[in-house]
Amino acid sequence: MDELFGANGRASEWVDQGIAMVMTYAPKVLLAIITLVIGLWLINRFVNVLDAKLGKKDPTLNKFLCGLISAILKILLLISVASMVGIATTSFVAIIGAAGLAVGLALQGSLANFAGGVLILIFKPFKVGDAIEAQGYLGSVREISILYTIIDTFDNRRIVIPNGSLSNASLTNLSAYETRRCDMKFGIGYGDDIDKAKAICKRLIEEDERALKDPAPLIVVGGLGDSSVDLTVRAWTKSGDLWPFYWDMQERVKKAFDAEGISIPFPQRDVHMYKAD
Repeated sequence: MDELFGANGRASEWVDQGIAMVMTYAPKVLLAIITLVIGLWLINRFVNVLDAKLGKKDPTLNKFLCGLISAILKILLLISVASMVGIATTSFVAIIGAAGLAVGLALQGSLANFAGGVLILIFKPFKVGDAIEAQGYLGSVREISILYTIIDTFDNRRIVIPNGSLSNASLTNLSAYETRRCDMKFGIGYGDDIDKAKAICKRLIEEDERALKDPAPLIVVGGLGDSSVDLTVRAWTKSGDLWPFYWDMQERVKKAFDAEGISIPFPQRDVHMYKAD
């Protein structure tokens, strides 16, 4: 009988302890669950509003910011919920910090690329569609991701460049401005009429609609070479018209000089032979 009453007593104690624990932790767990549900809803709502506001301005930066903000807010929410239940968040944060340090040491190169991607997306030295020259490659920017930038060269090759290299080195953005200056050089013979050659170049530029009136074109004698008088010709065009204008001018100037009797000399050497007695 004593054993029976002892067992019943222990069971009663367990029930009482269980009821006490439920009374103690049930409100905390319920409050934590409510906080988690409402917090996730608010985070998703905030991220959706941010995505709608920034999506049209910069889709690439928008995706990155929304994903980063969502991850940070959810981590903070989970830590808050864990502290409400009674879990020691100090050790939890320490574990996350140690894991982050280990991952950071293992992925130093990737983290450098990640940081470079953040700098590119924030400061925007170039954007998708720009023509840039970087790391020995010239092409159009196809995509800017967090770790890499993809460039399509003009001979239809795809180049993948780490963002760490792009953010820490010099690059040339050929699409930064709407207009560009087209620099050309034409050589004429020393016996040719300089003013006539300059007038021909000026006429050809004025006849081409791609050449801008302002700034005005510049045509001057740029140098006196070994076998030619070098004319420096500079004209401004839209950025997209620069190379077609340049190539067309090379052909048109050659034909116009030929028609007007102006020579385009090429290097020559006079060889004198002497007969030795």
